[in-house]
Amino acid sequence: MKLASLLPGLRADLADVEVTGLTADSRQVKPGFLFAALQGLAYDGRIFIDAAIRAGAAVILTDERPGSWSIPAIQAVEPRLLLARAAAGFFSYQPGVIAAVTGTNGKSSTVDFLRQIWAGMGRKAASLGTLGAIGPSGVIDLGHTTPDPVSIHATLHRLAGEGVTHAAMEASSHGLAQYRLHGVKLSAGAFTNLTQDHLDYHRTFDDYRQAKMKLFLELLPRGAPAIINADSPERDAFEEGAKSSGLAIFTVGWRGRDLRISEALPRGTGQDLVIQWGAGAANERTVHLPLIGEFQALNALCAAGIAMALGENVHAVLDGLSKLNGVHGRLELVGQTAQKAPVFVDYAHTPDGLNVLLRAARPHVRGRLILVFGCGGDRDATKRPIMGEVARRLADEVIVTDDNPRSEDPAMIRAAIRMGAPEASEIGDRAAAILEGVRRLKAGDALLIAGKGHETGQILKTTTLPFSDFDVARDALREVGGAHV
Repeated sequence: MKLASLLPGLRADLADVEVTGLTADSRQVKPGFLFAALQGLAYDGRIFIDAAIRAGAAVILTDERPGSWSIPAIQAVEPRLLLARAAAGFFSYQPGVIAAVTGTNGKSSTVDFLRQIWAGMGRKAASLGTLGAIGPSGVIDLGHTTPDPVSIHATLHRLAGEGVTHAAMEASSHGLAQYRLHGVKLSAGAFTNLTQDHLDYHRTFDDYRQAKMKLFLELLPRGAPAIINADSPERDAFEEGAKSSGLAIFTVGWRGRDLRISEALPRGTGQDLVIQWGAGAANERTVHLPLIGEFQALNALCAAGIAMALGENVHAVLDGLSKLNGVHGRLELVGQTAQKAPVFVDYAHTPDGLNVLLRAARPHVRGRLILVFGCGGDRDATKRPIMGEVARRLADEVIVTDDNPRSEDPAMIRAAIRMGAPEASEIGDRAAAILEGVRRLKAGDALLIAGKGHETGQILKTTTLPFSDFDVARDALREVGGAHV
């Protein structure tokens, strides 16, 4: 494919370059590839240019810093944006309907729920995000919540080739800030919530907000639905952004104008939701959601709102809510002890996520709520004592353990958490902490294991060791004579 067809307007000596593929990873370069040498947080992609040339790269895409190489180079103010546009041109097929979901918490569940709702209505649907790309042919590992634009467009191209017509995808703040979704032909966008996270990457909370806001300000076409959580303190800011872009605002939540929950009644294995839409007493229906927790209900409602805003029949959408399966690692039931005390695994790794998780579980627990959690290393350190305080206030017993320490001293991370929860137990070995949590359970209690959710590894320095909260909890239940699902 000629480079000019991917990036129109190039100078003559670049336009006729034949490109056989694209990548920002020098290890994946093959003859004829465009290699994007990008400046990252840990590495400068330019140090890999010589390796890419030896592997057969035909052209380099990089920033405007001075440099000269033995093959043609495109130097741009925003090379990431050009890479996204080139990827969109190279992988030209996309599903006809694509919805993107941004926010601090709830993205993975919302896009998975939306995929399930669409599939239940007979649509050939897929979802892309933290859990990979899930479609009719199975799961494709993507590596990141919002992968690089080459992976995004290659995956969308593949899904469209498999007949997928509807896709729901996560839009992380990193992905939005780094132009990874540019070139995706979006039909709708949704905002779940905004709380403290990723301040190790974004300089301030305002920068974090603006990264999320890009979905509404830059990516959605005029007139597209913008589904907004009406209960978020950031509602007004995101509504204003959506209005300024000429989007059709559709609000959901307890205070949603277009779709709302008026009552939620906890049940043993789920909850009964009284759902209203639009105006008028006739626009009300009770739906049994087979998932526990208020946040699960709100994520499901957001997914329903996206489907409705894109024109699906409200009753068909609500039928889908009653058949939803939980998302792996999101308040997922591992099993229960012989005394019927349940053990759950969840991905909550922010102060708000932990707060929402503990509040969601409380109505379903007659006895003590026991929590095992830690915080990741090389990430926002300011949230550690805050999460400790949330745990101290909302759980009956807390065991502080290691999450993914990465390059940091695990003991220092645990000490920072315990500044907010000084009376918490401390067991650095995560497997031992989970076993202790299970051993403490009595009839009526429940154990929450938070922070890693679906992850299957624990990062210590530069090594990722096999580790699954789900598997470890299941083994612990076996040891105490319990049963897993």
